[in-house]
Amino acid sequence: MEEASTLHAHLATRLRDLRAESGMTLDGLSERTGVSRSMISLIERGESSPTAAVLDKLAAGLGVTLASLFAERDSREASPLARRADQRVWRDPDSGYLRRNLSAPGFPSPIELVEVIMPPGARVAYDTGHRASVVHQQIWIVEGEIELTLGEETFRLGMGDCLSMRLDQPTLFRNHAERPARYLVALATDARAGSGPQR
Repeated sequence: MEEASTLHAHLATRLRDLRAESGMTLDGLSERTGVSRSMISLIERGESSPTAAVLDKLAAGLGVTLASLFAERDSREASPLARRADQRVWRDPDSGYLRRNLSAPGFPSPIELVEVIMPPGARVAYDTGHRASVVHQQIWIVEGEIELTLGEETFRLGMGDCLSMRLDQPTLFRNHAERPARYLVALATDARAGSGPQR
């Protein structure tokens, strides 16, 4: 797994770049996301270990997906192949869940793939509602089971189940089982439905 300091440095640079591309100030991003200016500043300096919930709020405010914060800037020279050994892996400091960016870094594509391993008893809440762009997501359970609450509706998902959704309301993931759950997340941002920057 990539060193935490290296990953913090990457997140810092990526967040600064995306904010600059959107023409947003620290105060503007704070107002849009509800994340304090001081917290955003700490993350942009690589001095904080933000949780998945905080990163999701920032991504939503910038019109990108959470996965895109771990990606590289798009490049026509980027390889379409992502070897497993080179895929960026990050652990949420709050829940302990692991997320692995599967898509080739920097290769332009409307689809992003992420593998998530959620430990037994883990809980991850994304309270982001409105986003600067429309994000479609599908979750396919590879191993184990999870409970996913989307707004007011709760789904119990077991191995082989696949759930499609739009990320436009609060979402809560829980693993009530005594073993880890592993699932694939596919994301696509609808460029026609929002004005925010894409991956």
